[in-house]
Amino acid sequence: MTPRIIAILGGAGALGSGLAKRFAHAGHTVIIGSRDPARTLSEGADFGPGVTVAAHADAATHAEIAFLTVPFAGQSQVLTLVAEALAGKILVDATVPLVPPRVGRVQLPAEGSAALIAQNLVGGHVRVVSALQNVGAAHLAHVDAPIACDVLVCGDQAEARAEVIALIGEIGLRGLHAGPLANAAAAEALTSVLISINRFYKSDRAGLLISGI
Repeated sequence: MTPRIIAILGGAGALGSGLAKRFAHAGHTVIIGSRDPARTLSEGADFGPGVTVAAHADAATHAEIAFLTVPFAGQSQVLTLVAEALAGKILVDATVPLVPPRVGRVQLPAEGSAALIAQNLVGGHVRVVSALQNVGAAHLAHVDAPIACDVLVCGDQAEARAEVIALIGEIGLRGLHAGPLANAAAAEALTSVLISINRFYKSDRAGLLISGI
């Protein structure tokens, strides 16, 4: 795949930093979107070569495709900042609507899903694709380690889903067309199920493998 400029909005977290490292290792240019770039840099986060840090709006402006990896509580604030800059682009929303302290219990928002909230926030000029809610960040930390995990990719445009599937395939994940954006509710709900499984079995790597394909 042609190298892309990828923004990871909220990339200082475990999922975002893991994605940043893997995409950079695959030859893409990665911009970490941060609420406070100076603080992110001063904290000494090691994203590896090919990764820079910028304010959320700047990262979205310069990127060709963006991944949102912030906690649910920060989703609205970040998307309000970047909506205009994302016009005409794909936004991959990995947000999970967890409600502490009971994060192991499914608690979807009244709107149906975080992905539908994202689409409403950024408007129809942005193609929102939902993905990566069910990948443990521990899988992504080591760029050369294989990942036995499938990714449910939901979105209202098949072409946008296909582009995301191809991109995440470059970082060792198998993406699967999982239908329209409304279906993201299932993937988001499964995160709480996986958290419960991880707790019971004392793991941090529970994921999904779809059989029969």
